Amino acid sequence: MVLGARGTTAGTGAVEIARLGGLWRVTRPWHPGLRPHLRSYVGYWEAVPTPYEARLVPTGCATLLISLAEPFTQLRRLGMRDGGSGSIGSLVVGLEDRPAICTHPGGQEAIRVEFTPLGAYRLFGIPMSELTNLAVEIRDVLGPGAGELVERMAATRDWAARFDLLDAALLDRLGLGPDPTAEVDQAWQLLAGSAGTIPIARIAAEVGWSQGYLIRRFTQQIGLTPKASARVLRFRRAVTLLGRGTASLTEISTACGFYDQAHLNREFRAIAGTTPGRMVAARRVEGAVALTRSANSSKTAAAAAR
Repeated sequence: MVLGARGTTAGTGAVEIARLGGLWRVTRPWHPGLRPHLRSYVGYWEAVPTPYEARLVPTGCATLLISLAEPFTQLRRLGMRDGGSGSIGSLVVGLEDRPAICTHPGGQEAIRVEFTPLGAYRLFGIPMSELTNLAVEIRDVLGPGAGELVERMAATRDWAARFDLLDAALLDRLGLGPDPTAEVDQAWQLLAGSAGTIPIARIAAEVGWSQGYLIRRFTQQIGLTPKASARVLRFRRAVTLLGRGTASLTEISTACGFYDQAHLNREFRAIAGTTPGRMVAARRVEGAVALTRSANSSKTAAAAAR
């Protein structure tokens, strides 16, 4: 643990700062009130500011990124007309089923929070279907107060204070947000628990809804249809198994519910815009796969954030 100008102890535990390649990475134990809704919560800054380009791949989560320094030059969703954001700083990203390319001028400093889909539904307070495959300025989702919060967080160099401010704001919003429908919650748990392999008809039977009604309510609160969610969940499990390096592509295809290795390759190209082999070989920036030489030389894998 490194404590000093950028780290103190406060809140729910000690702030821990560690260098991973070209990134300084900051973590702290999650607040108990947030823990059920989170999948990742990490701060970071570049040890040496370097322009980079990276590919964002679907995670099965919704993302809140608090930018404390330089904004992204652009975030462009592949396969979508008018999918470019232009310059964008702090942002909200809904669930995705296709990749995006982000470019940054260097000097990034941020906090990246990943939420479960239904945690995000409670936090954002809008149908998650309105955010599918989109990156939206934080003020447009959370209101003008979110911009003031970002300014306060950027004004302090103390990471514990930054986490305290963000925790308090998230807890306030979660307390006011809509409760997910019990049947949608159950459907998501069934789908996620099977890593996307359980048939949709069986989920509908389990929750007592017709398939059509399940699809409508699920898509509204999760952001993707059950079928699209299942594809992303199978993809994520395959990525995890690939990262372990202990199974062949044929074994991974079978374990994750793909018809064969060719099916696995097609899904990787559709969802991540790359092949399984290239994805494993690529280095990572925080939450993304590096594409350019500058990104590869300045940052290394941040796999613990995934």
